Amino acid sequence: EEAVFLRKKITLLRAFSLLIGSMVGSGIFISPKGVLKNSGSVGFSLIVWFACGLLSMFGALSYAELGTRITKSGGHYIYILETLGPLPSFLFLWAEFFAIRPANSAVVSLAFGRYMLEPFFAPCAAPLPAVKLVSLLGYYTVLTLNSWSVTWSAWVQTALSFIKLLALALIIMPGMMLLAQGHTENFQDAFDRQSLVLDKLPLAFYAGMFAYSGWFQTSFVREELIRPERNIPLAVIVSVITVVVGYMLTNISYYTVLGTQDVLASPAVAVSFVQRAFKSLISVVPVLVALSCFGTMNGGIFTFSRTLFVASREGQWPPLFSMIHIRRHTPLPAVMLMFPLVTAMVCIGDIYHLMNFFSFSRWLFIGLATLGLIVHRYRHPELHSPFKVPLFIPVSFTIICLFTVGMSFYSDPVNISIGCTIVLSGFPVYYLTVHRHTSDRCRSLFYYLTHKLQILLEVVQQEIKTY
Repeated sequence: EEAVFLRKKITLLRAFSLLIGSMVGSGIFISPKGVLKNSGSVGFSLIVWFACGLLSMFGALSYAELGTRITKSGGHYIYILETLGPLPSFLFLWAEFFAIRPANSAVVSLAFGRYMLEPFFAPCAAPLPAVKLVSLLGYYTVLTLNSWSVTWSAWVQTALSFIKLLALALIIMPGMMLLAQGHTENFQDAFDRQSLVLDKLPLAFYAGMFAYSGWFQTSFVREELIRPERNIPLAVIVSVITVVVGYMLTNISYYTVLGTQDVLASPAVAVSFVQRAFKSLISVVPVLVALSCFGTMNGGIFTFSRTLFVASREGQWPPLFSMIHIRRHTPLPAVMLMFPLVTAMVCIGDIYHLMNFFSFSRWLFIGLATLGLIVHRYRHPELHSPFKVPLFIPVSFTIICLFTVGMSFYSDPVNISIGCTIVLSGFPVYYLTVHRHTSDRCRSLFYYLTHKLQILLEVVQQEIKTY
């Protein structure tokens, strides 16, 4: 009885919550170990954290301008498609679906499971099979929520964003109190050059940037934002500054209470921190951290489903995934598509190997997207953008991203080579399925299967353009 399309339900507060909820997740609770291990010392690790925050701000500002120039949803995918062309955008989509997104979701899910179970097994580590089981239960819960209602998933994201900030505050306060009392022994000889290994620095940046990743999430839901020309830049600037300040204070608090050896030895840094600083909250903070990871999973599914939705609408993905449930008004097929790959990666994966595995592909294509902004400016100088950043911001961000990607081949050649192979494997797929026309018989069989699935899932094509 009414038109079926994705409604504009994301206000400024919900956009801010989406960004905070996506950035503050598992990263700040698991990445400090990876940053410290690959940077070598407390001082250099804090420099890496600040540099990652500054780099994230550069990227977020570049994406804010792209979001005001290009009015479609889809994030990295649509920006690469509109500025660099269909082949690189398909390669991103291919790598995102088979490597970047499932590995990222698996990392966050495993962190959720580990922190959820940690209070029940402390001081021992939780059994790995139990961690993976709880991880999958958490992921399937978020999957169901996003299939059921856009409003509910947005409301949950808003509520969990405040819980995330509370979790950071509970970690920051005892560290700052000890620091004020003169406990600075863990910062002695903070810049130990002998422990610095330059070829490991890209892995330190990957771990830090993983903790900040999420600053681009509003670009995936651009068509569902209310007043995007105003709300995208405003939400991006406020949220990134909030997270940078929070992360710097959190890391200082970690080092004040634990020290370098404890951070490196801990499988769950936040739990070790609470065991040392706040024994009365030993069962509270891990649950808050787990809820933070839950919010990151929610934000990731919410946004990536829109990438598949837009790619299907642009003709680079099967048409079923640009369909919307007739009553729920959610992109149900796009939401459900990821769960087999995420399930497999949770079952077989390790957090730190997965992090290096997907980081190469992610930052390669983010660098290409900001390169696309420079190209778009050059090609369309007449185009008026309501938000414009100085040119050195996207140029600096692009150079640093591509340089870090290149350096990472020396740091972790095995995982990076696997990621590179997955990206390159998209070339023959593109030419066989997108660039080249399929036969009438194959097309008829494909549309027959699509029609049957459409009836089963109760989904139809969007009836109103929202861009």
